[in-house]
Amino acid sequence: MKLIFQLVITSMIGVCSLSCNSSRSVTQTITSSNEIVKYVLNVEQELDHSTDKYTQGLFFHDGILYESAGQYGESALYKTDFENGKLLSTVKFPDKYFLEGACTLNGKIYIITWNEGECFVYDMKTMQGESKFRYKGEGWGLTTDGKFLIMSDGSSIITFRDPDTFSSVRQIPVTYKGKELRFINELEYIDGKIWANVYTTDQIVIINPLNGVVEGEIDCTNLLKAEEKDDRTDVLNGIAINDVDGSIYLTGKYWPKMYKISLIKL
Repeated sequence: MKLIFQLVITSMIGVCSLSCNSSRSVTQTITSSNEIVKYVLNVEQELDHSTDKYTQGLFFHDGILYESAGQYGESALYKTDFENGKLLSTVKFPDKYFLEGACTLNGKIYIITWNEGECFVYDMKTMQGESKFRYKGEGWGLTTDGKFLIMSDGSSIITFRDPDTFSSVRQIPVTYKGKELRFINELEYIDGKIWANVYTTDQIVIINPLNGVVEGEIDCTNLLKAEEKDDRTDVLNGIAINDVDGSIYLTGKYWPKMYKISLIKL
């Protein structure tokens, strides 16, 4: 039996927020079939999450949680002791930057920007800026397979980049049952696959990094309950695997909760 999920959203939005100064008309259609493995969520734990953070990138290293937050005038990188929730460090960025995805590789933190075409490189231990790279086009999500940086730009294309130069090594088009799937957003590399938020939807797709084919789809509908939302609450965005125990966490932009989840195969 074929299941068809269709989402059509047309609104004046920025890359990640209803309050951005840019506009984007989004029309997205996702058609599912039995060839793609379907999952729903099992919520194992709810944790508090700051509603001041417009979450863009989310990742763990040695059990410490790092989070990049966007919006002009609000962009920052946060380092938190996940065991006790203590904020260890905050790096605030000038108002002209809109931060996007972030990840760590070889002792460095890489943070991309939306329209500014700059990737910042920070030392993980000192949280001090070391350098930056320039790139063309938009920056959305960022993760790593342990060798390359893996970046999305809001299109259907995912780019693998050299961490020493930020130059493009190769690109893959993300396809869903043979068709281009656009609005690939925040990324996380989990068990040899790329997990990606599909912007404006409650869906996470699991992508084969060799060819870009979507092999799995996770339905996150109603993960954040209606009564926990307010006028500022934005979309699902933020996937992180804890490198200490392999547990997976999800959150969203200005969400009051972060969730430890596992998958149930349909």
